[in-house]
Amino acid sequence: MTSRSTSARGRGRLTRRSAALALSLVAGTAAIPAIAADDAEASQPTTVAVASDFDHQLGCAGDWAPDCDQAQMRLRPDGTWALTARLAAGTYNYKAALDRSWAVNYGLNATPGGANIPLTVPAGGAEVTFVYDPVTHWITDTLSTTLVTALGTFQSELGCATDGAADCLASWLTDPDGDGIATFTTTKLPAGTHTVQPGLGLPAQPTGDKTTFTVAADGAETTFAYSTASKTLSFYPGKPKPSLAPRSGHWLAPDLIAWDVEDSPAGTTYQLATAPDGGLAAGGTGITGGTSIPLRYDPEGLPKSVKATYPHLAKLGALRVPAAWAAKARELVKGQSAVAAIGPDGQLINATGLQTAGVLDALYAAEAGKATLGPVFRDKRPTLSLWAPTAQSVGIELYDSPSSAKARVLPLTLDRSTGVWSVHGEKDWKGLYYHYQVEVWSPAAQKTVTNIVTDPYSLSLSANSQRSQIVDLEDRATAPKGWDETRPPKALPLEKQQIQEVHIRDFSSADTSVPADKRGTYLAFAEPGSRGMKHLKDLKAAGVATVQLLPAFDFAGTPELRADQAAPSCDMDAMAPDSPEQQACVASTQARDAYNWGYNPFHFTAPEGAYATAPDGTDRIVEFRRMVKALHDAGLSVVMDVVYNHTAAAGQDPASVLDKIVPGYYQRLDDTGTVTRDSCCADTAPENAMMNKLVVDSVTTWAKHYRIDGFRFDLMGLDPKQTMLDVKSSLAKLTPGRDGIDGKASLLYGEGWNYGIVAGDARFVQATQKNMAGTGIGTFNDRLRDGARGGGISDADPRGQGFASGLFTAPNGAEVNGTPEQQKTRLLHDMDLVKTGLAGNLADYAFTTSDGTRRTGAQIDYNGQPAGYTASPGEAVNYVEAHDNLALFDALAYKLAPSTTPAARARLQALALATSTLSQSPSMAQGGTDLLRSKSLDHNSYDSGDWFNAIQWDCRAGNGFGRGLPLAESNSGQWPLARPLLADPTLRPGCTEISDTTAQFQQYLRIKQSTPLFSLGTAEAVSKRLTFPLSGTKTEKLGVIAQHIDGRGLDTYRSVTVVYNATPTAQTQTVENLAGTRQVLHPVQSGGSDAVVKTASFDRATGTFTVPAHTVAVFIEK
Repeated sequence: MTSRSTSARGRGRLTRRSAALALSLVAGTAAIPAIAADDAEASQPTTVAVASDFDHQLGCAGDWAPDCDQAQMRLRPDGTWALTARLAAGTYNYKAALDRSWAVNYGLNATPGGANIPLTVPAGGAEVTFVYDPVTHWITDTLSTTLVTALGTFQSELGCATDGAADCLASWLTDPDGDGIATFTTTKLPAGTHTVQPGLGLPAQPTGDKTTFTVAADGAETTFAYSTASKTLSFYPGKPKPSLAPRSGHWLAPDLIAWDVEDSPAGTTYQLATAPDGGLAAGGTGITGGTSIPLRYDPEGLPKSVKATYPHLAKLGALRVPAAWAAKARELVKGQSAVAAIGPDGQLINATGLQTAGVLDALYAAEAGKATLGPVFRDKRPTLSLWAPTAQSVGIELYDSPSSAKARVLPLTLDRSTGVWSVHGEKDWKGLYYHYQVEVWSPAAQKTVTNIVTDPYSLSLSANSQRSQIVDLEDRATAPKGWDETRPPKALPLEKQQIQEVHIRDFSSADTSVPADKRGTYLAFAEPGSRGMKHLKDLKAAGVATVQLLPAFDFAGTPELRADQAAPSCDMDAMAPDSPEQQACVASTQARDAYNWGYNPFHFTAPEGAYATAPDGTDRIVEFRRMVKALHDAGLSVVMDVVYNHTAAAGQDPASVLDKIVPGYYQRLDDTGTVTRDSCCADTAPENAMMNKLVVDSVTTWAKHYRIDGFRFDLMGLDPKQTMLDVKSSLAKLTPGRDGIDGKASLLYGEGWNYGIVAGDARFVQATQKNMAGTGIGTFNDRLRDGARGGGISDADPRGQGFASGLFTAPNGAEVNGTPEQQKTRLLHDMDLVKTGLAGNLADYAFTTSDGTRRTGAQIDYNGQPAGYTASPGEAVNYVEAHDNLALFDALAYKLAPSTTPAARARLQALALATSTLSQSPSMAQGGTDLLRSKSLDHNSYDSGDWFNAIQWDCRAGNGFGRGLPLAESNSGQWPLARPLLADPTLRPGCTEISDTTAQFQQYLRIKQSTPLFSLGTAEAVSKRLTFPLSGTKTEKLGVIAQHIDGRGLDTYRSVTVVYNATPTAQTQTVENLAGTRQVLHPVQSGGSDAVVKTASFDRATGTFTVPAHTVAVFIEK
């Protein structure tokens, strides 16, 4: 509950791989103080915008557009702001942005610069009104919130046209902190008796009985409060009573609480209150309804060790719990807890609930960290263990089958030293299904509840994750034939890795060479004669070493039983290539179809059931292992994309698991105790010991029991660096002889973006790009990506060009690219970014940059950050296309000049891939990229169904381009640009262009593997051997990069020189130091199928290379 008030001086009139990530990068740093009601008039903003990922639906050119006219709210006569729009079905995020910029913005819980506000629009779409309160800075919407207004005989005193005005929000009760108590406080009422009645909605519909209340004197402060739980309106003199639902205090150790007490007057005393079943209330002289414990203010503040552990709390005051009570902390922490400040006059000043993760770690982490959780078998008997230290009781419901109604209910026993509840089962428990019954205080429900919940350490599940199953992963019944004899391929170091990113359903859903019942499943990979597997084997023969699977753990939101999975019924093949009909048809079944990328974790350590032919029970385990075995048998390592940074839901949501067991612990909380959503969804908190343990335990299980060779960590930068180091340490203990896998060779890399509430190491040292340098753990390199493709992934206009898309050398005419001089300047900088990436994105690698100055990678700018950040070349994972954002072919469709021929488009796609493939770093490409894969210009196809996502392995079926306008939900803002492109038949490649592209890509792969010079492995070797001989000189051609690698003493080649010509004409590059040497085209290219590259030549007399247009030529010196 946050007070909304008006004063007698006058009512003030002022004001979610993804889009959530892009917004947080620009909006997560604001720190704007709340504006007091009396100052409201002076703080009037010019405008208030609904800045969101649905702005394109409002008519804006792009999303998150605070300056877009169509996103601006209307200032209402009552001083609030509103905007009404009809939105398509979907899940969105938004914020309030003031004065057409991000300088001042308000997010979830009216927090300045806070998290995005989630919005779900139901199937069929809906009209929604957004309302912004300029006093509390709360913005909400009529789908997520039922607006509450105090209707009565006093509204005209507040500025409404009449009393009882249903469309006037001058007496709107707001609830920014979401505690279920909405309030409105005013000093504008005259003395006397007034009538009031709650009104719900907009316009307000009177509800409940009319009530009278009395104002003692003109202007006497009066508060109205509405409880959404009881649906009752109350009123009382004075300010709103403090709510205990927000949790702004932090119980960090049994004897220590941190709270902001800076403004407390001298003589203030403090109180800790606890209640096992809730019922605490603040008001009068303190907190009532539970046990009251006096606290001592410690003028020394928080200890240094505590400040080091919790740097974001370092400025808070320290309150000490008496030793006798601190000794009882294990019991006290089980219920509701709060802290209060009581003034010298004995009256309550302030109160708040407590966050308890710190004290739980202090009490339990040391011992609980050693515990084995989940189902564990010894002598064929299972023990099931659950960490639930705040639970008042835990029971287990045992079921004979996934659907049996009757359950046996047994109690679990608590180990007080660990907080772990356990039950020892019998041999016949194997294969049974189960739930836990957890009786626990729930801050979300504000009461003690009994949650029926699955096991967060589930290893197997029934369909749709309804029940956990007791299984032993070492049981032969869970292993396919030959599993024990299967071993992964010999591991390559990270810098030698060529990785294909594959979504399990995309891989085979359109592959008619796979039996129909296996399409879109794990078992499709076990079809060695399928088109998809044949292509993977071709890529393996060329040099691809690893397949990276998009999330394959259990995720929420997709029906797992095929009978429940809906599919579009339209004849989409008959529709026009630029029609909106296909996307409308896909959207009609979107919520019920079989498709999702899977970035909504439900159970971290069980295979997803939707990819199994039979999702109930252990078939999902067997079939997952068959997939891994098939890929290993094909010589390919397997990397899993894992998503430990968030869960599908939190609180009491049906898809919440962890937060129903230890509420407020596993999820990251902001300063008020609200679960943060920087990831898109309910963020987890691996900075807390037992969430860190869950991550480590889960990864280790996948590696040991499923022989997973590596892990790609989604949004890794939101999590601690120490978590990643702990994962690496745990994996290193796995050995081939004992565990079937060499854990020391496990590939570890992830998204090291620096953003959100933890940005800048605000709470801990993050696993970001900069911080992971020197760890041997890789991070994705967005520098080379943007330099090669052009623009950025969140650009409102996708036509921004770069090195491989014709910037300056073949302009597309779009205003976004600027004047010719601006294009030239940007191209030179993009070339520097590409060169940095080719050299492994090293922080200390130095070369002469485009302006003639010698700089290290760290001294080259990338949007205000160092371009180079790694300590070794293997720590940058280079890529120009991934599942997120536009496919490379689609990006080039926007960016390349309209006159570019299909053949030239194909060559530029291959050239862009070469900048990643021939770098000193590992390279990742999305599956199908070498086949010119398109998603019909869909930049966010996470839930766009098979129609837009399936890989077309047969070139006769096209490449996916021209399958209709992409889904309106994420793409309608680009439809005006997309429509003519999709309608243009010359942009749809034929089999020739597709086969030529994969042939060139496979040549680059073979070249990379033919010599150690493209994977030197250390920063020292790269600095010694790799140069850009023409960089920063007058002889370097715009749009051409010449790269030289010295091979003397290391390889049979004395040197390798690579010339990347991204221009539309043949180019010469003279390297005088190579005059007199014998340079010949690499045998892979001279003996290959690309006739164009064979025309590349070298003039020995002058040291001049001649390379045809849109070509990467590799020369060797023997």
